[in-house]
Amino acid sequence: MAETATRKRRGGGRAGNAARRKKAGAIEQMPWRLPVNIDRPTEPLSEEGVARIHDGAMRILEEIGIEFFNAEARALLKQAGCNVEGDRVRMGRDFVMEMVGKAPSSWTLTPRNPDHRLVMGDNHILFGNVSSPPNYWDLSLGRKVPGTREQCANLLRLTQYFNCIHFAGGYPVEPQDIHASIRHLDVLYDKLTLTDKVAHTYSLGAERVEDAMEMVRISGGWSHEEFEASPKLYTNINSTSPLKHDEPMMDGWIRMARRNQGLVVTPFTLAGAMAPVTMAGAVAQSLAEGLCAIALAQYIRPGAACAIGTFTSNVDMKSGAPAFGTPEYMRATQMTGQMARFYGLPMRASGVCAANVPDGQAMWETSNSLWSAVQAGANMVYHAAGWLEGGLIASPEKFIMDCEILQMIQRYMEPELCATGPDEIALDAIREVGGAGHFFGIQHTQDRYTTAFYQPFVSDWRNYEAWDAAGGVWTPERAHHLYRQILDDYEAPPMDAAIREELAAFVARRKQEGGAPTDF
Repeated sequence: MAETATRKRRGGGRAGNAARRKKAGAIEQMPWRLPVNIDRPTEPLSEEGVARIHDGAMRILEEIGIEFFNAEARALLKQAGCNVEGDRVRMGRDFVMEMVGKAPSSWTLTPRNPDHRLVMGDNHILFGNVSSPPNYWDLSLGRKVPGTREQCANLLRLTQYFNCIHFAGGYPVEPQDIHASIRHLDVLYDKLTLTDKVAHTYSLGAERVEDAMEMVRISGGWSHEEFEASPKLYTNINSTSPLKHDEPMMDGWIRMARRNQGLVVTPFTLAGAMAPVTMAGAVAQSLAEGLCAIALAQYIRPGAACAIGTFTSNVDMKSGAPAFGTPEYMRATQMTGQMARFYGLPMRASGVCAANVPDGQAMWETSNSLWSAVQAGANMVYHAAGWLEGGLIASPEKFIMDCEILQMIQRYMEPELCATGPDEIALDAIREVGGAGHFFGIQHTQDRYTTAFYQPFVSDWRNYEAWDAAGGVWTPERAHHLYRQILDDYEAPPMDAAIREELAAFVARRKQEGGAPTDF
């Protein structure tokens, strides 16, 4: 009866059911869409190469095994017939492939605004904000500082503002001015009120995962049955390479699987450090670490929404520091994409760099990372906007500069660019101009000139003299100016007042109860 009353109170209160247009402001941006990658993926592996990497991954699982530090995970896998000795679990390839075969090749994620529903798979490519840097940098500061709640909230505002950002991953920067025991409550409250896009939760202990699922359920006005009917949020876990899955991440993985929420596993395999120095060896190890987690999820709940991720790159062999956007990173991403299709799984990649500030290095490394995701046929791209210093810094200027690349990628994928109808072949226009004129003034051009080409919002296409006369503003400065304008223009998505109150009350209660334990 209480549930019925609650449902009536919430009736019609879900935010965003009506399509909304952004007001004219800092930029004119492309509309919200779920981009479809129309290109044939790059497949660097031969058929024999695919078979060899698959065999390598299976032999790792069969002969070497993976350490599971979560007792419940070990018990479930033992129940499934796997060989469990202490923390180490070995599993046969027949079991792994049977379980992985139960995972869907595509699945949906529905946030509180159903207009921002996502499809994972089916050649879609979805982009998310930077997640988890402990530090923040912007041009007004000019230095690296620990993240704060205000900075995190401002990056969430950018996440909501940009149509080319499809999901709100992690903490855009770790707000270190909030105690770790309650940080998840405050940030998720900000995320669910400042954005209405698909949200992520960290798998860092039972309390954080359970709190996140309940807060997302409240935000959408869903009953428990409606919440579990299809994925409404997702988590991403990283194996502890080499060949380990830790206690809290696996705990969250199991809880999310049982409640039918989105599951992404992304081994962090740095070739030369936590994985073999060869790309084939690093990819085989990464696949083994990912597939065993997916096998567990499918054993718990057949058909659970799973995706396999890649974070395989190399280290600088002079310093040991991670390197990103390298040729090796690009090939590993493409190889993993090819293997994900072999297993019939959606794939996650990343938009990353090792640069410390939003400079040329930052942009060429990020562009390499993003385009390798496109080439790999990735379906979800983490850290697509705002990442610096190998994930240790979040920057709003970098966020905005990255969104320029993302919009260009989305424009590149529009089928109309490859259309070959009579209007596109344009024989009449060519005949009209002949060899003695130009196309600027003819009707064919006039009818199309406003939409024919991509229009940038950060790039400056003026010549040097015009650029210099306008103040000679470099790209990060232009991005900083846009960042301030966007914050001025930002409007929070609507939320039913009763739902907002219920969220706030839940946060207050959980804080009073102590949040999540941090001392063990």
